[in-house]
Amino acid sequence: MAIGTRLHVGNLNFGTTAALRELFAADGRTVSEVKIVTDRDTGHPPGFAFVEMGSPADTQAAMSALQGREVGGRTLKVNEAREGGRGGGGGRW
Repeated sequence: MAIGTRLHVGNLNFGTTAALRELFAADGRTVSEVKIVTDRDTGHPPGFAFVEMGSPADTQAAMSALQGREVGGRTLKVNEAREGGRGGGGGRW
């Protein structure tokens, strides 16, 4: 199965916002879009985001570089986002 370009980034510190794009763009990787999810009732982030990379190679490089990396006192969980599925999380945008 070929790797896509969307990543699900979990275990984010609630203050991690604009720095997320720079983090994923490090080492020359191309970031197409960053979507920081917010709770629709409170407006606060629940601690995860979606990052769309410019290519499958950038996706793989970002996963390798950032999986398990500590950012803002929390250890990132970086996985390829899954399309579709049931509501309630897990890689949809």
